[in-house]
Order: sequence, then structure tokens, then C-alpha cells
Amino acid sequence: MSTRGTRLVAGVVAVLALSGCGALDHGILNAQGPVAQHERDLLLTVSGILLFVWVPVVILVPLIAWHYRRTNSAHAYRPKWDFSWPLEALIWIPPAGIVILLAFMLWPATHKDDPYTRLAGRGAPVHVQAIAMDWKWVFIYPDEGIATVNQLAVPTGRPVHMDLTSGTVMQSLLLPQLAGQIYAMAGMRTRLNFAADRPGQFLGENVQFNGDKFAHQKFTINSMAPGAYAAWLARAHKGDRMLDGAAWARLSRKDTTGPQIFSAVPRGFFERVVAATGGAAHPHPNAKHQPATRKAN
Repeated sequence: MSTRGTRLVAGVVAVLALSGCGALDHGILNAQGPVAQHERDLLLTVSGILLFVWVPVVILVPLIAWHYRRTNSAHAYRPKWDFSWPLEALIWIPPAGIVILLAFMLWPATHKDDPYTRLAGRGAPVHVQAIAMDWKWVFIYPDEGIATVNQLAVPTGRPVHMDLTSGTVMQSLLLPQLAGQIYAMAGMRTRLNFAADRPGQFLGENVQFNGDKFAHQKFTINSMAPGAYAAWLARAHKGDRMLDGAAWARLSRKDTTGPQIFSAVPRGFFERVVAATGGAAHPHPNAKHQPATRKAN
């Protein structure tokens, strides 16, 4: 290869390596919670097993093409050959065995990583209610009576039990380093359970296209030590912003916004959003006084 070609290849490799740094830092391969760690290990194990299918194909295709090249006149040509038990066994038995092995592996893993399965043995869970908006995320802490926008604070080591819904169209929450992906739908409630094993900041985002600014619908997950989390809650309670009708009307606009904290949330706010969006595009702005409505059967 010429010097110019060598430099071109090296440049392409360098660009690909640099472009992949962010994905590696914030992706499932850098898992920081028990759910994501188990999913990562399962992904690597399954990928390794599937190499038994991929590698023979990659090796045999060029070998067969080379063996049956037009200029190869030294080997026998058998135009009437049509069946071979050893070859049939090689084609069918290994793939069937791999499918059976994967079935035995994935069946219990599917139940273990079910987003509705609560994490045991980690203390009392932190209850969070997530509402997907255009193009922002609203997180309510019903036990604390506070809410945040585009930021999620959780204590390190404790499980998080999250209820999700959407105040607009269907959206999809992805926490690549902590848990998998789950949908949020208007008028419905889905659940997600996860935990963070160490303090730090992790990525959360919407991966369901819902408008021209959906790519900016990201937020930061702050995993804090228990003392730092308690201090954060104390600061949040000292604020003077309430998630009232006027604030909800602003959040319902189709626009992006920075992180916010509300020091007070009406009781049952999340449930009213779920009920209201069952028959309307947006919940009633005055969620504190608007009665819950449901679709008529």
C-alpha cells in the first residue's frame, strides 16, 4: 500500500475511534448498575456464542470461492453430487444446538431483567414518576413532594422504582448505563426498576422520534452518596417554585428547557396526568383542581 493510502486508512481508523468514545463512555458496555451489568454480560455472552455461526461462514465463503475458481482444474468435478449426511449434520445440528442453548439462557434472563421486577436486597426503593413531554422530561418524587425537569437525582446503591407515562405522544426512555429501554405512552403507566452502583453522572434520553427537537431530549442522572442525596433533597424543599397550572402550561409547550426544580407538587399529579391524557393530547394545566376523566366505554 502506498504512503498516501496508509495515511488515509490511519485517518479513518482514528476518526472512527474518536467518534466511538462517547458511545463507549455512556453506553451499556460501561454499565454502572446491576440491571445494565447483567444485560451487558448477557450481550457479550450471546455475541460470543453467535461467533460459532459467523466465523465459519466468514472463513468458508472465501475458501469455497477459491476452491471452485474457474482456473482450478486439479480437483474432481462431480456434477451429479446432490446429498451428504455429514454435510447436512454440519449445517443443521450446530445451529439447532445454539438456538436451544440461547433459549435456556434467555428465558431466565428475560424474567430477571424484566423492567417491572423490583430489585431486592438493596433497601427501600426511591419512588419516581416520569412524564415525557415535548421535548423534556418531568420527574416527580411523590414521597418527597418535589419535582424536577431534565435532571434525575438518585441515591447510590438504593433501588429506584419508576412509573412512566407521556403527556404527549409515545416516547421511549433509555438509561444505557443503568437499565434498558422502555416506552412511555399517554393514558398508560409503565414501570422501570434500576439502581446505580457508584456516584457519578449518567445519560438519560428519549430514543423515540417525536418531533424536530427530539434529539435534544436528554437529561442527566446524578447518582449521589446518601449524604449528598439528603442534602440535595433539603435544598429542593427550600425552593419557592410550585408545579401549578401556570408552570405546567409552560412545560406543555413544544420546546426544550434547562434543568429545573419545583419545591412543591400537588398530590396525585401523576395520576391526573395519566387520566387526563387518556382522552386528550395534554393534561389539563390546572392539575390540582381538574377532576380525573377517563374514556367512556
